[in-house]
Parts: sequence; structure tokens; C-alpha cells
Amino acid sequence: MTLNTKTTQTVRSTSFLLVIFISLFYRPINTQALGYAVTLPTFAEFSKSVQNGDAKALRGVYVTDVFALPIVQQPASNPAFVSSNDGEITQFGMPSQYGNVGLLAHNHLSGKLFSQFAAGQEVRLVYGDGRIEVFVISEVLHYQALQPTSPYSSFRNMDKEEATLTAEQMFKRAYFGDRHVTFQTCINAYGNTSWGRLFVIATPKPQIAGVDKTAY
Repeated sequence: MTLNTKTTQTVRSTSFLLVIFISLFYRPINTQALGYAVTLPTFAEFSKSVQNGDAKALRGVYVTDVFALPIVQQPASNPAFVSSNDGEITQFGMPSQYGNVGLLAHNHLSGKLFSQFAAGQEVRLVYGDGRIEVFVISEVLHYQALQPTSPYSSFRNMDKEEATLTAEQMFKRAYFGDRHVTFQTCINAYGNTSWGRLFVIATPKPQIAGVDKTAY
């Protein structure tokens, strides 16, 4: 395969990912927190409830005092699918190609809980065979979409001064890089349901020698 062929395929793949990334959010949603306490199962109870024996399947996500939610997968034929059921989170399939985990939810449904995240909170992923991965929230990012109805909108960071990002740069900012989890939903502001994007990024929790993560 020639270099030009590889470059062309890379550009096409990036464009395809970009369209999917932007199209996930053309829904009427908002990001208000629930405003009331929710009683969660223990992590052990939740872990057992979502296991199905499939070691490769990501089945649930647990954040203490925030939520305990099952994860559903996107159909292979519909990479823009996001669950319309409250109480579920959808795994965004594309980031798996880069070794990362993308978790999506409409913010009039489970995504409304994403606004309760804060740096330092622990995130536990449960796989079908009971395996656990533990992450810690490191960033909560708010971006304004400068052309909200365009699939090629640029994005402005609302938390700090930085250069405006293109849509492709925004996708890479959220989903490329070392192993991490990205929660993603939309921001409804100023009467515009596609005004912005909320990304919550969690990185692997450092392991302590002699501590078994499955004991969580």
C-alpha cells in the first residue's frame, strides 16, 4: 500500500468519525442535575447484576454517590446510536479503536447526571466476567459549539483560554491519547439545545502494590 493510499484512507476515516461524533447530539436535551438523592446499590450488588460472562463486553459503570448504570453497545450497523432509555449509558464504539472508552447519554436522560461529576471521583467499569477497571476523574470540560447546527463546527473552551478547536481537533481531544474514559453529553444553553458539549475524562487509578482491585 502506498503512502498516498494510506493518507487518503486516514483522511476518510477521520471525516467519517467526525460526522458520527457531531451527529450524536442533534437531540433536544439539557444538563440540569437531578436535585435529589438517589439510593444506589453497593458496588458488589451492582457488579453481580450486570455480569453476563462475556470477558470482552463492557457491562456497567459505577460512580459512588452519583450513579450505577448498565452499559449498552451500539449496533454494528448504527455507529451513531445512543440509547433512548433512561437509566442506561451507551458505549461509543469508535474510541475502542484507539484503546479508549467513550460513554454517551442524552442529557434529558442519564446524561443529566454527568453534571454532578467532579475531579477526583472514582469511576469503576465492570466487564461481563466481573473484571473491574478503576479510573479517577481528571477533567471536566465545557465547550461551546460556535456553529451548533454544523457538523464541522469549531469549539471554544468555556473553562479556560485556549485556541479554538476544529471539529476534528475536538474529537481527538476527547478520544485520542493514553488509556482513558470519556463521558459525553450535550449542553443546552440560551435556548439552543446544541449549544455546547460536556466531556468528563477519567484516567486510570494508580495501583498500589499488594492491593487487589477486584476487592472494590
